[in-house]
Order: sequence, then structure tokens, then C-alpha cells
Amino acid sequence: MSKEAVDTRSAPAAIGPYSQAIRAGNLIYTAGQIALDPATGQLTAGGIKEQTARVLENLTAILEAGGSSLDRVLKTTVYLKDLNDFLEMNSVYEMYLGKGGAASPARTTVGVTRLPKDALIEIDLVAEV
Repeated sequence: MSKEAVDTRSAPAAIGPYSQAIRAGNLIYTAGQIALDPATGQLTAGGIKEQTARVLENLTAILEAGGSSLDRVLKTTVYLKDLNDFLEMNSVYEMYLGKGGAASPARTTVGVTRLPKDALIEIDLVAEV
């Protein structure tokens, strides 16, 4: 199976030896995204709701660059710095990935001690092309 890097300027550039996403066959695997503004490279101001929205906007841009979309997401992993933010994160997440009628993706949510740039949330996902 061949693999192809997915890259877009509409999402933050990779800051290490990895790709924003890899397309392999009919699947896209994204790298974890934190709430970086792609234009400035700075962490989005605000709390968990603002950061969750920015992360999901970044992921949307990456999926579109790879020929997919949020409605084709199969699995997500959510990393939260504080599990007390779960309900607020979930309310934003639902607006992007819990759209009526379609099956919501499978999801794992874990609490972590620290994320890059002291972000509150990081999400990675797998989607079908």
C-alpha cells in the first residue's frame, strides 16, 4: 500500500518530522492538532470551547486537502488537559461531528498531564476518502 502526505496552508504546519496527515488507500490519518491559528502559529485565545473549535477547523482543512470531510470521519481521539472540560468540549465537538442523521464517529477521550504549547485539547482522527 502506498502512502501520500497531505499538506495545506489552511492548517498549522507540522513542527517536527511528521506530516499533517497521511493518505493510505481510502483512509486519511491525521496528526494530532492543537488550537494553533494557521496564520499566526499562535495558540487560540480563550477557553476549551474556543480551542476545540479551532482544532476542528484545522482538522476540517486537512481533511479537505486530502479529499475528505468531517462527515467521513470514522474515529477520533481527544486528549484533554483537564477532564472537567469534557462537557464544554463535547458541546462544540457535537456541532462539528454529531450532525443529525449520520452515525457519529467512534471516539476515545483521555486526560493528559500536558499538551504542546500548554494547549487545553488535542484531537487526531481517521477518515475515509
